[in-house]
Amino acid sequence: MTQGMTYILKNGRVVDPANGRDGIFDIEVRDGVIVRVGQDLPVPAGTTVLEVPAGCVVTPGLIDMHVHLREPGQEHKETVASGVTAAVAGGFTAVACMPNTSPINDSAAVTRYIRDKADAAGLARVYPIGAASVGSKGEQLAEIGELKTAGCVAVSDDGHPIRTALLMRRVLEYAGMLDVLVIDHCEDPTLKGDGVVHEGPVASELGLHGIPGEAEELWIERDITLAGLTRTPFHVAHLSTAGSLRAVRAGKARGIQVTCEVAPHHFVLTDEALRSYDTNTKMNPPLRPQADVDALVDGLADGSVDVIATDHAPHHADEKALSYDQAPFGITGLETAVSLTFDRLVHTGRIGLSRMVELLSVNPARILKVTGGALSEGAPADISVLAPDLKVTVRASTQRSLSRNMPFEGWDLRGGVAATIVGGRVVYRNTAVEGLGAWPPAAVQ
Repeated sequence: MTQGMTYILKNGRVVDPANGRDGIFDIEVRDGVIVRVGQDLPVPAGTTVLEVPAGCVVTPGLIDMHVHLREPGQEHKETVASGVTAAVAGGFTAVACMPNTSPINDSAAVTRYIRDKADAAGLARVYPIGAASVGSKGEQLAEIGELKTAGCVAVSDDGHPIRTALLMRRVLEYAGMLDVLVIDHCEDPTLKGDGVVHEGPVASELGLHGIPGEAEELWIERDITLAGLTRTPFHVAHLSTAGSLRAVRAGKARGIQVTCEVAPHHFVLTDEALRSYDTNTKMNPPLRPQADVDALVDGLADGSVDVIATDHAPHHADEKALSYDQAPFGITGLETAVSLTFDRLVHTGRIGLSRMVELLSVNPARILKVTGGALSEGAPADISVLAPDLKVTVRASTQRSLSRNMPFEGWDLRGGVAATIVGGRVVYRNTAVEGLGAWPPAAVQ
C-alpha cells in the first residue's frame, strides 16, 4: 500500500487516551494522514477498507525512546536498517537512538548520517539523541545547538553518566535554552567499580562483583537537584530501584520537571535469573531483587513511572559468549516489549490498555516533543495494531535484529503485535494473526 492511497481501518477497538477514546471506531487515512476518526464512517468510492481483526486494538504508534542502533561503527551488532526492521515487528513506529556509536554522535555529520540511513530504510521513524559531551568523555560540552539543528531530539552520554555536577549543570542550562531534553544514565562510577551484577546475596553466592542500588540512587538525587536549580526538564534512563523511584516521586512533588522510564526486563526479571550464569542476564543497570521489581510495577501502575522503554542493546553472539565478567552489558528488547507488557502487566490486572498506551506512546511523544501519541485528525498516520490475546513463543531465531542476546528464549507469552503503520503505509503485518489476509503485503512480515 502506497502512502498516497486512501483507506479506512474498520471496526477496531481504538484506545487513544490523548483524545479520550476507548471504543469501536473507524479511522480514515489519506496521503499518509489521518483525516477522520468516527463510528461507522461512510466509505467513499475507491476507498479501500481494511477490517481490523477481531480482538485487536488500534493505538497511536508506539515510540521507544531508548534504543541502540549501533550504526555507524558497530554494524556487526546492528544497523539502522535492521534496527528499524526489529522496531516495526515489535509494534514501534518510532525509536530514539542513543549516541554511543563509533564515532560518537556528537556532531551534525553523524546525526545526518543516522537520519539518512533511516530515510533509506523507510520503516520506523528514527530520532537521534546526541552526546551531551564531546566524545561522551564528560569533559567538554558538546555542540548542543548544532545537534538540535541536525535533528537530535535530546542529549545524553548513555551508557556513561554525565560525569561531573558542574558539567551536568552546564548541559541542563544550554539544553534548557534550546528546548532540548537531557537524559542521563544515572550511576556513580566510583560505587560501581568493577561490578557486573546487583550487589546482594545472589552476587555473593555466585562470586560476582556487585553494583549497589545506591550507585543509581545517589546520581538521580544529584541530577534532580540540578534540574531544580536550572529549572530544566530531566529524564532518568532505565530506572531500576525502589530508592530511585522514591527520589523521582519526591522530585515531582517539589515541582521539578523530572520524568523516568523503566525497561521490561527490570519489571519482569530479578537477580535470581543470574544463577544461570547466562550472560544474556547481564545488563546495566543490573537485574535487581524482587522488592525493587515490585516497586517498579507499582510505579508503572500509579503513574510515577512515565515511560516503558526497551534499552534495546544488541551485541554479537561472540561477545556474549565471553565469561560473565568480560561480556558486555545489555540485551535486545524491541521485539519482546509488547508481549512482556501485555503478559506481565495488562493480563495480570496491574495496568489497563489505556495506561499501556500512555507508557508506550503518549508519554514518549510528549517528553521528546515528537510526532505521535494520539490518533488525531490531521496527524501523520502512525498506528500500531495490537493483538492482546495472541499466543507468542519467544524465539531468537525468528527475531529481525542482527543480534539475539535476550534472556527470554522459549518463553510463552500472551499478547503481541498484529500490524504497524508508519505515515499511512503498512510496514509490518504479522502472518500469525488471523484476519489480516486481505491487508496489503508489508515490507516486514
